This record gives sequence, C-alpha cells and structure tokens, in this order.
Amino acid sequence: MKNRSGLIWGLALIAVGVIWAGNALGLFNINLFFNGWWTLFIIVPCLWGLITESEKVGNLIGLLIGILLLLSAQNVISFGLIWRIFIPAVLVIIGLNLVFKNLFNRSINEEIKKLNKNLNKDDAIAAVFSGQKLNFDKEEFKGKNLDAIFGGIDLDLRSAKIVSDVVINASAIFGGIDIMVPENVKIKIKSNAIFGGVSDKTKKSEGKHTIYINATGIFGGVEIK
Repeated sequence: MKNRSGLIWGLALIAVGVIWAGNALGLFNINLFFNGWWTLFIIVPCLWGLITESEKVGNLIGLLIGILLLLSAQNVISFGLIWRIFIPAVLVIIGLNLVFKNLFNRSINEEIKKLNKNLNKDDAIAAVFSGQKLNFDKEEFKGKNLDAIFGGIDLDLRSAKIVSDVVINASAIFGGIDIMVPENVKIKIKSNAIFGGVSDKTKKSEGKHTIYINATGIFGGVEIK
C-alpha cells in the first residue's frame, strides 16, 4: 500500500514540475491552478485505489468528498449543500457494502464466528501508540486478536505450525498491521475499510488448513503477504 501511494504522489509531483517548468519556459500554457485544483490530491489517489485495491469503500467515500469539493469550488453547488448530500451518501455506501458483503460472505462469516469461540483473552495483542512484533518460529499458531491503534503490529507466521483452521481478527485504527502467512495454507479474508485499506498480496494455495482473516481498517491498513 505504501509503495502504491508513493508511486502516485511521485508521478503527480513529476507532472506538476514538468507543467510548471514548461509554462515558465514558454513551451506551453497550461493553467495548473484552476478553481479547486487542490481537490485533485484527493480525487486522483482515491480513483487509483478504486482501480487497484480490493477494498473500495474508503476510496469511494474519498472520491465522493473530492468531487463534491471540486463542484463547490467551481460554484456548481453550494458548500452548505455538500453536507446535506455527503452524510446520507456515506451512510448509503457503507450500508450497501455491509449488506452485500454479508450476503456473499455468509460461509466465511459463519466459520469466523465458530473459530472465534476457541479464542480467549490471552490470544489478544494490542499496540496503542506503540509497535509489536510477533514471530511464531516453529510454534503452533491457534489464532489471534490484533488491535493496532495509532500503532503497528507485525505478525510473522511463515514458519508457524498450522494444524487446524484458525482465525485472525485484525483491526487497524489509525495504525497498521502486517501479517506474513506460510505458503502451505489457504487464506480467506473478510474485510471492511473506511478511509483505510485491506491488501492481500498472498499467492493462491491449496493447503490442508485455512487461515481466516477478519480485517478492519479505519484510517489504517491491514496487509496480508
């Protein structure tokens, strides 16, 4: 996620620099600073996220914000109207996302619910304004609850022993969680993100057991790799 964000901003800055220099040298005359030009710094990354990321809600909401602000700057709609449109639109987007995900992920939801009964309070890891690194080196992994709040968690399972189906509940709120999984297991993900992202970089595997990842990103990100 960080690499993609850096690429977007890098290309945007290069484009601005080239246009600025071309204008100064008289090679062309492109007006960079139209009314609401700054909204492109919201619209372009969110549009790119809609195309490249599996989790769409946060990017869709961000795109809506950018477009409404641009229309306001262009005097197409009033600023006061933005708030009357924005809040109900966000509620509809989030509601539709929850409805369709529950419909299509019913089997995953049921399995996660069943596996969560095997977890206890000792299986919870929290990073609040701090960082946590967990490495299960040839140890049996039975599942975890991970909460990163203004912090980060790295969970390394590449050498872990997975002897049954397990669940990881990962919540990143203004924080980040990286989960590195072994190659010999199947990965099934249930994700929800609001102004955040859940990224799956794993390769498809036909292992005997499955790791279910229940991931939530709110102004934060969860990355499985």
